[in-house]
Amino acid sequence: MENKNKVVIFCAPSGGGKSTIVRHIMELYPEMEFSISAASRSPRGTEKDGVEYYFISADEFRRLIADDQFVEYQEVYAGNYYGTLKREVERIWAAGHPIIFDVDVKGGVNLKKYFGDRALSIFITAPSMEILEKRLRGRGTDSEEAICTRLAKAQSEIEYARGKFDCYIVNDKLEQAFAEAEEVVGDFLK
Repeated sequence: MENKNKVVIFCAPSGGGKSTIVRHIMELYPEMEFSISAASRSPRGTEKDGVEYYFISADEFRRLIADDQFVEYQEVYAGNYYGTLKREVERIWAAGHPIIFDVDVKGGVNLKKYFGDRALSIFITAPSMEILEKRLRGRGTDSEEAICTRLAKAQSEIEYARGKFDCYIVNDKLEQAFAEAEEVVGDFLK
C-alpha cells in the first residue's frame, strides 16, 4: 500500500492533548498533511479560517451535507457541526501525501469505517477526568458552562471509544505519549 493513500486519525476528548501530539507527529513526518476540518462555530482565540478549521455557517454546513460533500460529519454540540470535506481529502491525495486527522471521537470512528485498512485510528486520553478538567480550565478559553459541557461530553466519548480504535494512548507524561505515537505511526507508514 502506498503511503500517499494512508490516513492517520487522532481522536481525544477535548483537553486530551491530541493537537499537541499531532503537531509532534507532523514534525517527524513532514510528508504527512493535516486535514483541516470544517466547523460551523466561530474561531476561538487566534484561530484562523483555513488553518485550524474551515469556518462556515451552520446553514452552509447543512447545504454541503445535503450535497454529499462530506466524508464524515457530526453535530457535536447543538447547532455546531464539524466534518471532513471530500474536497480536502482529494486536495491532499492529489499532492501525493498521507493524511493526518485531528477529529472528535465519533468523527474518528466514522473515518476509520470510511477508510478501512488505509487508516490507523489512535485514541488519546488524559489519565483521569480530574486532570482533563484541570487542562480545560488551564486553557482559559471557555466559560464555566462550556467546561461543564465538555467534561460531560468527554466522559461519554471515552465510553464510546472503547474497542473502536486501533491504538489507545494515555497522555500522562507527554514524552511517553509522543514515543508511543511515534512507534505506532512509524510502523503504520512503513
